[in-house]
Amino acid sequence: MIKGLFKSGMIVSAMTMISRVLGLVRDAVVANLLGAGLAADVFLFANRIPNFLRRLFAEGAFAQAFVPVLSEIKEKHGDDKVRLFVAQAAGTLGTILLCVTILGVIGSPVIAALFGTSWFIDWMQEGADAEKFVLASALLKLTFPYLFFVSLVALSGAVLNVYNRFAAAAFTPVLLNITIIACAIFLHDKFEQGAYALALGVFIGGIVQLLFQLPFLLKLGVLSRPRFAWQSPEVTKVRTLMIPALFGVSVSQINLLLDTMIASFLVTGSIAWLYYSDRLIEFPLGLFGIGIATVILPALSKLHAGDKGSDFQKTLDWGVRFVIFLGLPAMLGLMVISPLIISVLFGHGEFVSQDADNINKVSMGVAAYSVGLLSFMLIKVLAPGFYARQDIKTPVRIGIIAMALNMIFNLMLAPFIGYLGLALATSLSASCNAFLLYRHLSRQGVYKVSGFSLTFAAKCFVSAVAMAISVYSLAIQFDWLAWGLIEQILLLCGLLTVAIVSYFSLLFMLGVRFNTIRDA
Repeated sequence: MIKGLFKSGMIVSAMTMISRVLGLVRDAVVANLLGAGLAADVFLFANRIPNFLRRLFAEGAFAQAFVPVLSEIKEKHGDDKVRLFVAQAAGTLGTILLCVTILGVIGSPVIAALFGTSWFIDWMQEGADAEKFVLASALLKLTFPYLFFVSLVALSGAVLNVYNRFAAAAFTPVLLNITIIACAIFLHDKFEQGAYALALGVFIGGIVQLLFQLPFLLKLGVLSRPRFAWQSPEVTKVRTLMIPALFGVSVSQINLLLDTMIASFLVTGSIAWLYYSDRLIEFPLGLFGIGIATVILPALSKLHAGDKGSDFQKTLDWGVRFVIFLGLPAMLGLMVISPLIISVLFGHGEFVSQDADNINKVSMGVAAYSVGLLSFMLIKVLAPGFYARQDIKTPVRIGIIAMALNMIFNLMLAPFIGYLGLALATSLSASCNAFLLYRHLSRQGVYKVSGFSLTFAAKCFVSAVAMAISVYSLAIQFDWLAWGLIEQILLLCGLLTVAIVSYFSLLFMLGVRFNTIRDA
């Protein structure tokens, strides 16, 4: 079981790495064309709204409810029942999302006013940020339909994952990044405001992603005409599980939107600084945390359906060990070399011409988010321990506590350190979330971290700290800010090589071998 999960996890991580690399290229293009000023703030705002709803309805609450039910149907009733269930789920979800999308496009000014309150106030008073509200309302009409397409993409991806076709689903986001990059490069000059080209790329990207996955579903034999089936027993079960899941997933997403709302009251650039900081954190999180979470939920659901409690515990313990193995060095590594990474990715074009201090602003944001990186990853592994058992209410309660803590931390920190307070509050609340998830799993007798994993974590921590010290000591020897892009890239590659070699060498000296993480 563990070997199979490790192989699947590596496949997902490899595909995700391609997507994340292209995502960073996309962000570099955005930074180069729009900088970190008005246009960037507004486009990132308009793109965040449909992504919030996507994570809320599709990849979030729906996936958490859909995957365990689908796994159960597949194990107990076979492919014919799966085909019917997928058609019913697609028809029901698609109908609802189509209605939501139409309302979103028509009501884009209302959405812009709701989540960009300060811009709306300025528009009413003809203030300095009035243009932001007008542009946000227009861009939302292009970005909001992405919700419809990508939600069906998420449903298709969930089906593929249950059938262990992880590569196709994990590769799909690559197409979105390619589409946005292409539109940014070739259509940027076609519009008076370049942000329109990026918004159009989001719209087209959603269509391309959905079309890409359909042949894989057809090959599996699970593709049939969607049908609306609100009262179907299986769809009803998914709806029942989704209701608490919506609250749970909405907690983190509402936190992000509240952060955006608060940031809109801060100095211009705050939203962009937070966004670029978050994007760097999303790279290791998507590569390792989400990669393992993608494969572990179907596996845990299958183990629960088969009443294999011991294997359930071992699988969770392996997932925790895996994210510690890669999360600790990623967390400390980002803290010490993020300025150089940001300079390589974003330190050119409008990004630096608007404000030379943008690199420093983003790097401080990365450091604040990095505090919670390991917690973000652990949540991705621990939460499926509840979802796989169709226990949605417990993580919901924990999520609500985390949201309340996040807002308390925001109010405590943002007035004094601005956008950094928002990033640090997110990290602190995520750490509380991860701790509470583990405590409840332990109290329920579902999972308790093994002594082997604790020893393994200690070895990873020692190796990661030593790695970070050595990389930082080497990096400060160079005045790389005065260097050209090629020289900075070479230095970054050199530092990453030193980081990888030193970390794994130290782990080897401490007795950790490859099969420790692959087989145990």
